Amino acid sequence: MKETYYNKEDLKKFGEITEWQKELGDKFFDYYNSVFKEGALTAREKSLIALAVSHAVQCPYCIDAYTTDLLKKGVDEEQMMEAVHVTAAIKGGAALVHGVQMMNQVNDKLM
Repeated sequence: MKETYYNKEDLKKFGEITEWQKELGDKFFDYYNSVFKEGALTAREKSLIALAVSHAVQCPYCIDAYTTDLLKKGVDEEQMMEAVHVTAAIKGGAALVHGVQMMNQVNDKLM
């Protein structure tokens, strides 16, 4: 029996998703690898964005992968945590701004 729902060893199996649907899996990895090539953004910047998004979507595999990647790219703990705080600010703000919808509903129903 697994100790947790997410097994750290499963991250190493990510490439195996092509086994049951090779054509689409290969297309995904071609796209994925193209996205992370240097372009208008550096590979380092793209990895910081990926780390932030990983926290937003709460993917432990992605958090693991991009933390490791960023350490290899020379990004320090403070920079990574700042990216996580950007995520928290955006997620918190998104929740709060939807409070306007609640306020509109209250005003509509009480008026």
